[in-house]
Amino acid sequence: MQESIKRILLLCVGWLCVLLGVIGIFLPLLPTTPFLLLASACFMRGSPRIANWLHNHPTFGPVINNWNEHRAIDKKIKRRATFFIVLSFSLSIAIVPELWHKVMLASMCAALLFWFNRLREIEPVARATENT
Repeated sequence: MQESIKRILLLCVGWLCVLLGVIGIFLPLLPTTPFLLLASACFMRGSPRIANWLHNHPTFGPVINNWNEHRAIDKKIKRRATFFIVLSFSLSIAIVPELWHKVMLASMCAALLFWFNRLREIEPVARATENT
């Protein structure tokens, strides 16, 4: 009984994280990769079949596998993420009226960019082409 509740909870959290990750593709303030990594961890414990699907997914799989195997991020994804981090924080800083909010947001942006840009980069893996 206890195991089935744990499995159901892991599956629910995993699918919620996949949903948030997909939404994060379109909303720059919501990060995609951390949600997909959390979903992967939940699925590995709750449903290896779904974890396998996620790891072999053409869009999500490479990001998860790069992190799991190399603890690194694709160079192209890192550049894109850095751009959207700066864009998001810049818009937020422009919108908030209080100076201390602007300073807080600028500090958070600097700390996030410092941490994020220290992550290892990996060259994108060339996709195999089929001969027809």
